[in-house]
Amino acid sequence: MSQAAGSDMESGTASSSAQDMTSARQQHVDQASCRPSGSSPEQQDQQSSTASVPARERDSVSDTRKQTVPQVTYRGYQGEADLEHVMRLIDSELSEPYSVFTYRYFLKQWPNLCIFACDDSGAPVATIVGKAEAHKSSQIMRGYIAMLVVDTRFRGAGIGTELVRRVLHHMKDAKAEEVALEAETTNWGALLMYETLGFVRDKRLERYYLSGTDAFRLKLLLPPAEQLEAAAS
Repeated sequence: MSQAAGSDMESGTASSSAQDMTSARQQHVDQASCRPSGSSPEQQDQQSSTASVPARERDSVSDTRKQTVPQVTYRGYQGEADLEHVMRLIDSELSEPYSVFTYRYFLKQWPNLCIFACDDSGAPVATIVGKAEAHKSSQIMRGYIAMLVVDTRFRGAGIGTELVRRVLHHMKDAKAEEVALEAETTNWGALLMYETLGFVRDKRLERYYLSGTDAFRLKLLLPPAEQLEAAAS
């Protein structure tokens, strides 16, 4: 399902063990780069370079990020009144059609995994929707990013990256051990963003979207809670 402007009902997702994911990380080491210690999110956006993304696409993303856009504030999902904001943003920007039941599936069960970015008038201009639950076969707690969209007027300012970081924080609180999503194989901007955040390509899904476009399933291993606590102490 996942899309990010550019995403489970993910009943058919394959399970991966930590060992498999470690191997995947080694195989894709030149596809994913992490932000250097001490650098800001803005520096990360400017410095990130992924071999799997064509140079012309990286240059295009870099040029877009130089644009100046209004400041935004972030807030969580506040109830049924926010449903129309989620639907408006996603229906206007993403190619995959969703029913109101799909939105409610996520928002009723995991309202804390829906986050908005709002402009200076308070109107939502970007959103992310996710879930976190035990995987059916492995029982590993898995986070899933179902939808991510940023209004075209506000792209290039790191808003999508910040939304992903915030939802990952909530997924860690829910004891998720890994996070999965799907992105179109042609959506270079989304692929670059996710790989910069540490996601690796797990598999290619042929004709995954209704449009016939292929998708990459991306995964991210989250460190155990005790490891995070030790690092913070």
